[in-house]
Amino acid sequence: MATFAVTGSASGMGAATAARLAAAGHTVIGVDLREAQVTADLGTAEGRAEAADAILRASGGTLDGVAAIAGVGPDMQDPAAVMSINYFGPVALLEALRPALERSGAGRAVVIGSNSASTVPLVDDALVDLSLSGDEQGARARAVEQQAAMPAEITQIVPSITAYASSKLAIARWVRRTAVTPEWARKGVTLNAIAPGAVLTPLMLGSTGKPEDLDADSFPTPMPLGVFGEPEDIAFWVDQFLKPEARYSTGSILYVDGGTDAAMRPDAYPTPMTL
Repeated sequence: MATFAVTGSASGMGAATAARLAAAGHTVIGVDLREAQVTADLGTAEGRAEAADAILRASGGTLDGVAAIAGVGPDMQDPAAVMSINYFGPVALLEALRPALERSGAGRAVVIGSNSASTVPLVDDALVDLSLSGDEQGARARAVEQQAAMPAEITQIVPSITAYASSKLAIARWVRRTAVTPEWARKGVTLNAIAPGAVLTPLMLGSTGKPEDLDADSFPTPMPLGVFGEPEDIAFWVDQFLKPEARYSTGSILYVDGGTDAAMRPDAYPTPMTL
């Protein structure tokens, strides 16, 4: 049996993933703000360091996999916190835990992104670039500026939509760039991301309201399958990426969104390389 660390383990996709792994007999080190083996705030540098240290102690310094699922949604009032939690949190934690994944001989890392990275037309390129450059303070300041420039009719509903979508695009690009570096790829440590769509989690419902009030056919984005996702739908694919057999997949972004991205951008991916 394997040892996995799962962030965001107290609710939603994280809880579903932790339950699935535990049911299979694996050791799960849950990380969250509450109700977890490791309680830490991944939105701060101190919290990330504390979480990494606690995970390493609990695992004995060797991990078979990490599922970085913790995150916040566009309904959060503070866009700076959205950037810190959604981008800088998982990046710092995965970088700190990479040596422990390498020690297992077949380490697996999975990050939760979002189809908002490609289906929300409010991504800020400068915010993405600041994130990828590692400038957390600059990204936080830019996120606040962008929120102030947003029309009130948008911020009243989703106050941090630009920060949310930008953080998810940045994490997807970080995964693509990082997975193929020698420190990860040549050490046998795979790194992939899952881009969920409309999944019935506390994160999504914070912006959309009660599940019984939602209708797939009248949802703001296309829902080709006509149903919303459940946390277990994401946990299934996290589990697949964490398996030893998933040795030939790295740098992938898997859309698990009921077909939303494909419906909105049918010809956008894949795109041919141009010379």
